[in-house]
Amino acid sequence: MKLALVTSLLVSLVLTSTFFEVSMAGSDFCDSKCAVRCSKAGREDRCLKYCGICCDKCHCVPSGTYGHKDECPCYRDLKNSKGKPKCP
Repeated sequence: MKLALVTSLLVSLVLTSTFFEVSMAGSDFCDSKCAVRCSKAGREDRCLKYCGICCDKCHCVPSGTYGHKDECPCYRDLKNSKGKPKCP
């Protein structure tokens, strides 16, 4: 009985972790665009995180490493909880 319980818990854990890896993986489009956008950022890990969130929501990333937000109004208009721009 204990062996069956332990086995089912391990199987559940493996399946759950696999699901989270797939669901949290970014699209190739967003990953490549955000890599360019964040290439000169001082906090590249944070830039990539928020750029990925914005790209997933807006399906676009402005060109270059800074500015050009007029190319993507959705990306430009997303705000954080403090009312400041969310997207790098």
